[in-house]
Amino acid sequence: MEELTTKAIAAGQLVLAYVNQPAFISQTVIIVALFAMAYGLTWWAAPRLEARARQIEGWPAILRLIVILLRRLVWIIYLGFLTIAFILVQSVGARSQLLSTVLLLALAWLVISTVSQVIRSRALGRVFAVVGWIYVAATILGITENIATVLDGLGFQIGNFRLSLLWFLKAVLFLGIVFWLAFSIGDFLDQRIQRSRELTPSLRVLTGKILRIALIVVGALVWLSVIGLDVTVITVFSGAIGIGVGFGLQKVVSNLFSGIIILLDRSIKPGDTITVGETFGWIRELRARFVSVVTRDGREYLIPNEDFITHEVINWSYSDELVRIDVAFGASYDADPHKVSAIAIEAAGTVKRVVETQKPVCWLTAFGDSSLEFLLRFWIRDPQNGLTNVRGAVLLSLWDAFRENNIRIPYPHREVIMKTPVEITGPMAADRAL
Repeated sequence: MEELTTKAIAAGQLVLAYVNQPAFISQTVIIVALFAMAYGLTWWAAPRLEARARQIEGWPAILRLIVILLRRLVWIIYLGFLTIAFILVQSVGARSQLLSTVLLLALAWLVISTVSQVIRSRALGRVFAVVGWIYVAATILGITENIATVLDGLGFQIGNFRLSLLWFLKAVLFLGIVFWLAFSIGDFLDQRIQRSRELTPSLRVLTGKILRIALIVVGALVWLSVIGLDVTVITVFSGAIGIGVGFGLQKVVSNLFSGIIILLDRSIKPGDTITVGETFGWIRELRARFVSVVTRDGREYLIPNEDFITHEVINWSYSDELVRIDVAFGASYDADPHKVSAIAIEAAGTVKRVVETQKPVCWLTAFGDSSLEFLLRFWIRDPQNGLTNVRGAVLLSLWDAFRENNIRIPYPHREVIMKTPVEITGPMAADRAL
């Protein structure tokens, strides 16, 4: 600690001696004045340039690049001013060390902050920009070794392994870089696989998931080798991790393996129309833990993969897109059942969603208490567009056809017969007498 204090005092004295030099003061004034000029010019020019940029249509990539540059317009202008000042100071033979350092630092910040826009997460992008710029700034100033020595001194020894603040920062930095690369490459490959027409939808999803898992495993191994962590250290925590997986993560593991089984047996795939319990909809996406099912009312249900293995699932489009729908109705006993069947078949054929290649059929199923009971059956190819609406359309077509052909749809009624006479008294009896 005393050695560090002595070095800090000596460094402070050097800094004070350097700051008191006239060249440093003059260059500091120039740097501050140029930044103020750049800020004022940006305040005037940014709205005008943004208005011109809004007129660009049909070039989203160029527009995005212009927006990124406009957000950093002050640094672009500032770099231009610093470059001009540096050239002028060099031309007169004056000292320009501070100007050149600030110029490099500003250029590094402009480049790193622009590159950080590639990261989708804004928080991670900002962290990457700040950490990256600090590292580049330390390299430019030539103090990386000193900082590394200080950070490495803040630690302790565990056997042959030294755990320090420097090691922790390196581990976190490399972990972020490795896994960002793994996820980015995985997303890119997954998008290419999803566009392939040679693979089935289930095989596309399975291949994408395997590639993602493989990239994550490779990234973890690379990270362990880069930070120099002995794999035997991890064995200390293997027992606790096994217990955690066995108790706390058993549902997660079950859903993960259930998802792999679903993809392998191809029982469901994106686009299938299914019914799980009381949920009816079509599959939007298969994920590692759940299946996304979108219903007719726009709700998106995230159903765990385990439910598709342990519960009954109706896949309306598993082996064939054709789906048969039954509609029950009744007709009066006064109607001819042959004529009713023919009219019902013709009425169902007028609905657009009813398949023409599979002709509807209509059967007399029972002699009911009040009506002749019929069952109309027809086929559709698009169950994802709804079942209730097509039933309603067929029933409306039946109603119109029955009205045109004077076929009545009876309603239940009851006739009560009294076995013994009943004497009516009171006002009703007087009215009846009149």
